Amino acid sequence: MVSRREFLSAAAGAAMLTRAPRGFAGQPAAHDLIIRGGRVIDPSVRLDAIRDVAIAGGRIAAVEANITADATDTIDARGKLVVPGLIDIHTHVARTTEGPGLVLQDGVTGWIDAGSVGADHIADVIAAARSAPQPGRVLINIGRAGLLPEGDTMDLAHADVGAARDAIAKNREWIAGVKARLSREVAGANDYEVLRRAQDVATSFGLPVMIHMGQTISPFSRLVDLLKPGDIVTHMFAPPPNSIIDDSGHILPAVLAARRRGVWFDVGNGQTGHMRWDTVEAIMRTGFWPDTFSTDWTANSRTTGVIDLPNCMSKLFGYGMTLTEAIARATVNPSRVFPLFSDRGTLNVGAPADVALLELREGQFEFLDNFKNTIAGRQRLFPSATVLAGKRIRRA
Repeated sequence: MVSRREFLSAAAGAAMLTRAPRGFAGQPAAHDLIIRGGRVIDPSVRLDAIRDVAIAGGRIAAVEANITADATDTIDARGKLVVPGLIDIHTHVARTTEGPGLVLQDGVTGWIDAGSVGADHIADVIAAARSAPQPGRVLINIGRAGLLPEGDTMDLAHADVGAARDAIAKNREWIAGVKARLSREVAGANDYEVLRRAQDVATSFGLPVMIHMGQTISPFSRLVDLLKPGDIVTHMFAPPPNSIIDDSGHILPAVLAARRRGVWFDVGNGQTGHMRWDTVEAIMRTGFWPDTFSTDWTANSRTTGVIDLPNCMSKLFGYGMTLTEAIARATVNPSRVFPLFSDRGTLNVGAPADVALLELREGQFEFLDNFKNTIAGRQRLFPSATVLAGKRIRRA
């Protein structure tokens, strides 16, 4: 005879064997979201293959071929690229309340506002960073009044070390570095002293300096010698005077030394004076390629040669850069520049589930520099969809 205890134990075992698997009616799905069938390109792990990407709890749960588990939501990514969320380290998105949301539509899941304001108005951009849907931080302009039509630091008194230090001390969580704009019409003959003061402020807090280069009064070799490991040179394709190449098309020795000691070189596409195709060609020919892509985004970027970050990423295909190399410069590479993004720029299991879906279209495309010159291209990247912290972002 079977005892009551044996009967209950056997019944419990049978129930375990016949219990509905996860995802059946009444049971939670195994994943929150699965992105199915896309070409996954993740330079951080050297992956380029057709894969499914499963997401649970706001993090990457699996990247595998043909994930059979169910999900609450799915995205059909066949024919599209699935890449880590894009990181744009030179924008001005915090100047408008709509900016962060607009670049999110482009696949940008992390951004840096690079010097829109100085100490006098730092609260305004920090408020924008606080309310942004994706992670964002601010570089404080060493010019305390921020961007000025007459030049941020043409009056050297605006390069106020004390004011900048005070602003950073009060907002350390949100200020990721110091921006120094050094062009002739911005700093004039003050460029070297402005950079020296920016470095003085930044080193006090262990922060990087980002410099806006090109068309300076001081020789660029003199300016770049002030940069320390972790600092950033943006607008690296700016044409002469005082480009990163000499009159013979060779990279300046001081620039090569800066890269060796850990200075980053960034595109900073922008709209005025920052990129000219003949300079791009000369620099790319030397093999001194950018570490990162960025847009220098403003509210009118859609109507200029910038358009969006995927468009800017497409501009160097004609100069020998591969698709994977371009994606690296908008994902894993910028993730190494600022600590905020140290766990991003990757689709590795356990990473925050920030994902950009892009279309690589074949055709005849025209790309614009900052001087109304155009080049033709046969491929261009277009934003298709964005996933932020595991959730699909509704497209406008």
